[in-house]
Amino acid sequence: MDAVGSDRADFKVNPLIVFRSVILLASLVGIVALPAISEGHAFPVHSEPRVGWTVANSPPKVTIWFDGELEPAFSTITVYNSIKQQVDKGNSRVTGSDGTVLEVDLPNLAVGSYRVFWKALSKDTHITEGDFTFTIVGRSSEK
Repeated sequence: MDAVGSDRADFKVNPLIVFRSVILLASLVGIVALPAISEGHAFPVHSEPRVGWTVANSPPKVTIWFDGELEPAFSTITVYNSIKQQVDKGNSRVTGSDGTVLEVDLPNLAVGSYRVFWKALSKDTHITEGDFTFTIVGRSSEK
């Protein structure tokens, strides 16, 4: 017996209860930590032309909207034709009042498939990148 008159020699820890407690604690930490981790990355939410779309005329520019503010000096967008030649005007820029829009102007493009490559650096220095295609099937628009 101990000082308070209790016999603790027969106390046993149930391993299943310990395991469940550890899993519960790890789950709670994950639920709290994941939103803070994901806030640092800027991901695209919409583009024009849209991902995989077929359009009738050459668009005047490619625009991608992101869910977070971008660092203008290190965020880029380029457009290539089917023979891997860069076809945009080389003036990739971040626009929008909140700095969440990335765009580049295009010349009058011919009928064909085009691939857009983008790289976005969020304000807190997390990098995301990706690519998508669009196709022009109609006549090129005259300017």
